[in-house]
Amino acid sequence: MVSGDAGTAYENIRIGNWDTPVARRQRNGQSGMKVASAPMRVSIFTEPHRGATYDELLRAAQHAEAAGFEGFHRADHYAPMHASDGFPGPTDSWVTLGAMARETSTIRLGTLLTCATFRHPAQTAISVAQVDQMSGGRVDFGIGAGWFGKEHTQYGIPFHTPKERFDRLEEQLEVITGLWGTPVGERFSYDGRFYQLREAPALPKPTQNPGPPIIIGGRGPKRTPKLAARFADEFNLPFTPVGQSAAQYARVREACEEHGRTKAPLVFSVGMAVACGKTDADVERRLAVMNEASALPSEDTIFGSPEKVIEQISRYAEIGASRIYVRLRDLGDLDHLDLLAAEVLPHLP
Repeated sequence: MVSGDAGTAYENIRIGNWDTPVARRQRNGQSGMKVASAPMRVSIFTEPHRGATYDELLRAAQHAEAAGFEGFHRADHYAPMHASDGFPGPTDSWVTLGAMARETSTIRLGTLLTCATFRHPAQTAISVAQVDQMSGGRVDFGIGAGWFGKEHTQYGIPFHTPKERFDRLEEQLEVITGLWGTPVGERFSYDGRFYQLREAPALPKPTQNPGPPIIIGGRGPKRTPKLAARFADEFNLPFTPVGQSAAQYARVREACEEHGRTKAPLVFSVGMAVACGKTDADVERRLAVMNEASALPSEDTIFGSPEKVIEQISRYAEIGASRIYVRLRDLGDLDHLDLLAAEVLPHLP
């Protein structure tokens, strides 16, 4: 996930038990800025850069699918933020998700968030379109400007000023949506400051038309809301308290109004660190994993019994969040997923 100001589906394509935002718009003729109204959707968020194999990720994804979670999403990083070398080493997001697309059948797959500094936007558009095809239209495409300088230095990836990272992100979004949105048989060209494309065939096409739902997120007060207003189907906040989340959602709504947004209703979502347990010992054990020191800013953790967790999550529904991403920091703690699925998910707003 990225924090700070530096980060139409076919009618028969469905996200779990909920229609995609664009499919709703197509059926209902909706326009203008609205908050999507739907049951709260719950996905799992993972951080494999902390140290995970593909097999561990796949086992967690298949378990989450069987348990009834809507999505399985992963961070896009090449280095851990805590004091570790992340053994056995990083896994590439879109290589991983492409493999998972063939070994799962219903669960949504995606990134929070793809790092724009890691890949050329044309390459990203091709990779994500292919994974969307491989999954039968189950991809959510989150993208951010990038923020963790250390991983860029370690792997020799250029890391620019915050302003340039956001300038590049804006052009990337224009290129990616342009390639996906160009009709088959036509060509796409782009002449930007950072990226230039000449008569690209704009292939392959994603299964979702004109592309997977785009997720933009972050706490920045200016450029992030503006980019969300222009390009996003979903706006996400990472591990942010309720009051701060409400304020940022308000900024995004205002940006949508200023932009004259006519896209489908924007979905508001939030990432959550959750430590749920039937006993105090279970809660404390999971809290200890969540509270490990890292380069990330301190984060609030939702913790306690299933009843207390439901109460705390419900506060986000009250401010307009209709999707949550529950962080699974310990990929081996699949009992946590079972507890949440059995005693939390059925009772959310």
